[in-house]
Amino acid sequence: MGYDENLIKNESGGMPRLIEIMRALRDPIHGCPWDIEQDFASIAPYTIEEAYEVADAIERRAWDELKSELGDLLLQSVYHTQMASEAGLFDFDDVVNAISDKMVHRHPHVFGDESRDKSAEQQTQDWEKIKAAERAAKDRAGVLDDVAIGLPALMRAQKLQKRAARVGFDWPDISMVVDKIVEESRELAEAQGSGDHGHMTEEFGDLLFVIVNLGRHLNIDAEEALRAANSKFTRRFRYIEEQLAAKNSSPAQSDLEEMDALWNAAKRIGK
Repeated sequence: MGYDENLIKNESGGMPRLIEIMRALRDPIHGCPWDIEQDFASIAPYTIEEAYEVADAIERRAWDELKSELGDLLLQSVYHTQMASEAGLFDFDDVVNAISDKMVHRHPHVFGDESRDKSAEQQTQDWEKIKAAERAAKDRAGVLDDVAIGLPALMRAQKLQKRAARVGFDWPDISMVVDKIVEESRELAEAQGSGDHGHMTEEFGDLLFVIVNLGRHLNIDAEEALRAANSKFTRRFRYIEEQLAAKNSSPAQSDLEEMDALWNAAKRIGK
């Protein structure tokens, strides 16, 4: 076999054990056929999914689950690194050293000679200066160049707007953002009247983008706010289902008036 079976069976093997397990799964002769077939692109969606499951466990304060979900997310890093190692690109030590070097470089007020006696806002500004220098060194000097395309759309919109605002491309007053929302809402209504679905989609995207901007001006994270709204909707709809089930009914057997009344009841009791 091309892997260390004793290490894999060692329940105290720690990080080396996990790396060896992944190496075994990718072994071209003895490994798992599914794992062998995967590549960076096919695994990337699972990486994103695992990150969200970590966030979900934190939101639910499910600490026992969080341990498991963090392990699942860690496995994603090991998986990508194993594929990179097979291709001769880098190995796990390279990954760990790279993030360690980055953290030391980006925190000169902790690991260097800079003073820690400055505000969080000033530290954020200094962080951005360091990141800008890093982008320039990579020939990615554009303000928006390293805002990842694969981020969830709401999160990416917020990051794009925040990055642009740091160089002065921003509305100076929140009332101007609200006015823009009104304008975009009107344009969406006009697009609906035209019956052009492509145009409607474009205007709907513009409206979402400016709503994200309003959240940014209010210091509200759009992704977190919508996730909370989703959770609230789920709780209240579940209450509707429970109340209907108590009467041997279901949403499909009910009507909007009855369900709306139950929705309002859920609101009153704080669901």
